[in-house]
Amino acid sequence: MRPTPLHTVLACALLALTASVSAQTVYRIVGPDGKVSFSDQPPPATSKAKVSSTAAGGSASVANGSLPFELQEVTKRYPVTLYTSNGCSPCASARNLLVQRGVPFAERTVNTEADAAALKGLSGETSLPFGTIGGQQLKGFSDLEWTQYLDAAGYPGKSVLPASYKQAAARPLAASKAVAPAEAAAPAAPAVEAQPANTSRPPNGFQF
Repeated sequence: MRPTPLHTVLACALLALTASVSAQTVYRIVGPDGKVSFSDQPPPATSKAKVSSTAAGGSASVANGSLPFELQEVTKRYPVTLYTSNGCSPCASARNLLVQRGVPFAERTVNTEADAAALKGLSGETSLPFGTIGGQQLKGFSDLEWTQYLDAAGYPGKSVLPASYKQAAARPLAASKAVAPAEAAAPAAPAVEAQPANTSRPPNGFQF
């Protein structure tokens, strides 16, 4: 279930609470009815409530590549991918928006003919920047448009990433592989990473 604004407020309250208490574990408990509560004691083993915990002074996940609770579900349902190219100023603007907002994303670069062909297969054209939020395509960069779609998907308005989080390095869009001599004469079509299918109901009427 996509986090609601109330969930986001409560999650932020948890972060503030854990920053002020030392050597203590706080449990975020979601009851069967969906109500959220916080406690320094875990629920009984027989409870059907869902529980996540965080150590005081940090987020629930501080290891590189791990995400705090409020990002775990939204990144599964609506993963973000940014397609960029060298020397592309709007691409840098799109990247900066995602980084400053604390949105985990995959970056794919388009710098070769194979990359361009793969991009055209995805978006129908070769203009950049190009982005996807779940199944929603964003062509070109508009701060307002991208912000609206990130809001609709449920991404927090401000970064909640732990200080230890590091963005994954950008990778070329067209998958590279060793080519056998017999295959060299006939160039193969570029391989493109498949985008995950999304069958969930889009939020706020947006098509994800």
